[in-house]
Amino acid sequence: MRIITGRARGTNLFTPKNYDVRPTADRVKESVFNILGSSIVDARVLDAFAGTGNLGLECWSRGAAYVVFVDKSKVSLNLVQRNIEKCHAEDDCRCLEGDAVKQIARLERQGGIFDFIFLDPPYHQDLVAKFLQELTKYSITAPNCLIVAERAADEEPLLVPESFTIKREEKYGSTLIDFICKR
Repeated sequence: MRIITGRARGTNLFTPKNYDVRPTADRVKESVFNILGSSIVDARVLDAFAGTGNLGLECWSRGAAYVVFVDKSKVSLNLVQRNIEKCHAEDDCRCLEGDAVKQIARLERQGGIFDFIFLDPPYHQDLVAKFLQELTKYSITAPNCLIVAERAADEEPLLVPESFTIKREEKYGSTLIDFICKR
């Protein structure tokens, strides 16, 4: 697992020693960022269900202004922190421990506004839908915020709240990526 391009290009990230975390495959990540292009430059990014920090650090490397990482696992957040330090991104990144769905309220209280939200939760737990439903109650999305959600291709179709729309869906083997916007 490595940073593909930008400030930290080629940096090999620390990876988990077990399979409790499933990092986004490099080829899927590269395809997603090819779709996003330069829109990530100067963006405010939330990497929910951060795992290793792979997606958020790719954003930072490509020019995002700052990244907030959220994960409920202390082990995962330790891994994220080590990867932030390895990329020398400490000034522009911070970690929050806790359930990503429940942290939305905290992020709003702290004045968090995001241009991009990356969701890469454990598969088959309907966490993308739960996150989106909770997100409707708070104002942490900038106008034109794009939510990039990863889930298993064999999951039921994603039902999004009325205030969201799926703009694009891409399949990469056993992985689906949904590009979701607020209406």
